Amino acid sequence: MYRYKPNVTVACIIKCKDKYLMVEESIDGQLRYNQPAGHLEAHESLLEACQREVQEETGLKVTPQSLIGVYQFQANSELAFLRFTYFCQLDSQRTPHPQDSAINRALWLSLAEIQALNHQLRSPLVLQCIEDQLQGKQFSTDVVNCQFL
Repeated sequence: MYRYKPNVTVACIIKCKDKYLMVEESIDGQLRYNQPAGHLEAHESLLEACQREVQEETGLKVTPQSLIGVYQFQANSELAFLRFTYFCQLDSQRTPHPQDSAINRALWLSLAEIQALNHQLRSPLVLQCIEDQLQGKQFSTDVVNCQFL
């Protein structure tokens, strides 16, 4: 019997004033842009996964303040994702130092610069999550109960 098993991923919108921290990576020889993001690992809460991915991809230690939303995305007929997007507001821009060799660089971009990269975004979720955050969508990080891990 076939069982549907989407990939569980986390992402973090990191904002400082009018800039967002994005990561640049090469996928199949093409530059792609995304929020710091990655897969949930065994015995890890979603919040812990988010903090780990941010640290690996940007070198920054952050504590997300809210959950923006949960997104389902069908990349193709074989590949689906369930993405939990968190939000972190910083008081000052920190210089990123990616630890993950898959990340070319991490950079601070304005919304207009991100919109201009639309055809190079990793998925439509990148911009949708930012738009949802700007519209005020947010939930307490406590909405995800991880007490039974």
